[in-house]
Amino acid sequence: MKKVIIVILFFVTAYSSAQEFKLTPFTQYLVENPFLINPAYAGDSEMNRLRLTSAFQWVGLSGAPNTQTLSYDAHLWERSGVGGVIYLDKNGNTSQIGGQLSFAHHLTINSSNEQYISFGLSYKFTQFKIDVSDFDNPNDDPNIGADISSHNSNFDAGFLYKVERFFFSFNAANILNKNVKVFDESEPKKLRNYYIYTGYTFEFDEGIWELEPSLYFKYFESDARSITDINIKGKRITDDGYYWAGFSTRFLNDQSFEPLAIVPLLGLKKKDFYVGYAFQYNINEANELNHGGTHMLTLGYDFESRRGSPRW
Repeated sequence: MKKVIIVILFFVTAYSSAQEFKLTPFTQYLVENPFLINPAYAGDSEMNRLRLTSAFQWVGLSGAPNTQTLSYDAHLWERSGVGGVIYLDKNGNTSQIGGQLSFAHHLTINSSNEQYISFGLSYKFTQFKIDVSDFDNPNDDPNIGADISSHNSNFDAGFLYKVERFFFSFNAANILNKNVKVFDESEPKKLRNYYIYTGYTFEFDEGIWELEPSLYFKYFESDARSITDINIKGKRITDDGYYWAGFSTRFLNDQSFEPLAIVPLLGLKKKDFYVGYAFQYNINEANELNHGGTHMLTLGYDFESRRGSPRW
């Protein structure tokens, strides 16, 4: 019985410290799906976007972390957008399944330079579960069931500003404190974190080539941790789509801005079909547990909106 409790507390402590009711973004936003990190992006594209993403860590190890995410966002009415996300995240005996519904509204500031602002709001639902069916129970304690689970809801609020080829977005995630005690008092109550994603797209050779440097910053309110991604992407426009490649470096700001990971990326779009790939390789002390890094594959399809290009 004591062993069971210790193992359960280990999983709870490890997972609840990271449980934010919003999946770790890895680099999905760079694989042309920024809607996953900010609801204000819902319906801001010329196309309605369907994206399926799978991320696998520690490939080859039994029970290694893996995440599947399905998202869709689309235009709604004349100046609005909606979107939804369904995800499943598994890590050994722990799992998290959840959903997200988002609404965004887009306002034009100046149509001559394509300047507009967007506001978005998301409602999220998450179920967190620990499967203890394989744990030792030498005393056959009837109180030890097949699993332990909790359910939580929360909200995100986002902002997006675009002018010509510059963009800036801000998102506050998990606005509400967690007020449900499930395991013990050590569970974090403040789960708010904040995202900033900004960049600029340079065009060359009459728009055939594009170069986009960008920066992503995430701050955790509960313990003042933060991370920064510094990114660069290059794109070649073709007659029926485009192809691109990029590179990202993630830093731990609270550890003397030490690099945590490097991420090469590539992808292409042909007509309405999209595919993107990213490989995240840890280069800090956690590299010994890296076991091949994190592989992320995104497949997508863009549906043409009946309203055509958005004109906010």
